[in-house]
Amino acid sequence: MQRTFSTLAFPALAIILSAVAIYFSEIFSAAADSVIFMLALVMFLMGLTLDKRDFLRIREEPVIVFIGVLLQFSIMPLIAVIVSYLLQLPNQLTAGMVLVGSCAGGTASNVMTYLAKGDLALSISMTIVSTLVGVIATPLLCEFYLSETLAVDSIGMVKSIIQLVFIPVFLGVCIKAYAAHFVLKIEKWIPSLSMLCILFIIATVVALNSDRLSNIGFALIAAVILHNSLGLFLGYYFSRLLGLNLRQSKTVAIEVGMQNSGLGVTLALQFFSPSAAVPGALFSLWHNISGSILASLWGKENNFSDSSARSDEN
Repeated sequence: MQRTFSTLAFPALAIILSAVAIYFSEIFSAAADSVIFMLALVMFLMGLTLDKRDFLRIREEPVIVFIGVLLQFSIMPLIAVIVSYLLQLPNQLTAGMVLVGSCAGGTASNVMTYLAKGDLALSISMTIVSTLVGVIATPLLCEFYLSETLAVDSIGMVKSIIQLVFIPVFLGVCIKAYAAHFVLKIEKWIPSLSMLCILFIIATVVALNSDRLSNIGFALIAAVILHNSLGLFLGYYFSRLLGLNLRQSKTVAIEVGMQNSGLGVTLALQFFSPSAAVPGALFSLWHNISGSILASLWGKENNFSDSSARSDEN
């Protein structure tokens, strides 16, 4: 499964390319304007992987999808603010944390859900709905949490997300619907191409901040790890508390904890500063590591656990 390989190889490749970006920072920094195009391409490729059945599945379990998306947009931004406050992050880094926390779920969450023996259909449904809801929710949450300390252009952010996310995904879905034979020919390359685009975005952020990285320190790394880890834990905890079964709770946990950090990085560069994009770049690296570990642990559950999960669903 090429998508699985791409996701698992991502952290190592991100570290290597980041090191290259530091050494050749001028080259990567000069390509900063391409970040917007790269993210739009990632979202377009995401659209190519969706079809009518994925949207129809949302109607099969709307309450569960609603619970999952509600948890995602309530837990992650709040955790970002609390962690940033406790670790006394500067305003720009806090903005980056909140941006990541306010974004929709990332496409890598679908792979992690599959590996964790979660509910893949639910994962895809949540990714679709959170992506659509995020067009409005992301700017509003940023306005709510950041406006007291930073100027937030929420209207501009809505327009940008429509251009970067909604339109590319819509075009991808349309092409999949009307030219499915073409999409089938390139489908196996989509995960790798998406990964390369995200790697380019991360490398560009690293290059733009090459002179600041030594001053970022332990606090931001700890903040990113805590943000992701608490998202995974609380997503699972509240899912079980609200009566979701084991497979559904695994899925919601992964969807809540894994964000579209590429979007967070791009919006940070557009509306804040290069330093505000660093949390998103680190999150993109870390959530693939933590997601892989968690998926591996959950995926190795024995037959008794699987039987319990099935009986829990009935």
